[in-house]
Amino acid sequence: MSGIDLSPNKLHSEILDSLGQLSEICALNFSHSNLTGTIPTTFSNLHQIESLDLSYNNLGGRIPASLSELNALAVFNMAHNNLTGMIPEKGKFGTFDEDSYRGNHHLCGRPLPMYCTSIGSTTVPSTDDESEEHGFVDIEFFYISFIVSYVSVVLCIAIVLYINPH
Repeated sequence: MSGIDLSPNKLHSEILDSLGQLSEICALNFSHSNLTGTIPTTFSNLHQIESLDLSYNNLGGRIPASLSELNALAVFNMAHNNLTGMIPEKGKFGTFDEDSYRGNHHLCGRPLPMYCTSIGSTTVPSTDDESEEHGFVDIEFFYISFIVSYVSVVLCIAIVLYINPH
């Protein structure tokens, strides 16, 4: 079987674990289908899959780390769901861009601008302050130094004119 495309549909159900038994399938597209629940860990059995699109659903939970075993995966779109936690770092996950995860506000890790911090056993997304530190110009520092420089020049001119009025 080459692929299943059930987008867009109003399925209003969870993804069946048994879909993970379709080990020869190359593409699954369930985008815009109102799916709920979590991404089945059985999807790690889809060894031939090249494209997995579950975008624009109501999926929650974490992206299973076992999906990093899918070496043929070239297209991976989980955008606009309710996914949480850290994006897996191994396998093909290093090749997918930010658009693959957009709209999952509680998802963190590369390539998103949210990095993960651990509190107990949970992973919490935090803003990436490190990227701001490497910016070209720190605008607050620029304004402060500009005002200090301007005041210094005005005071120097006033002192010179006071000492030597001609």
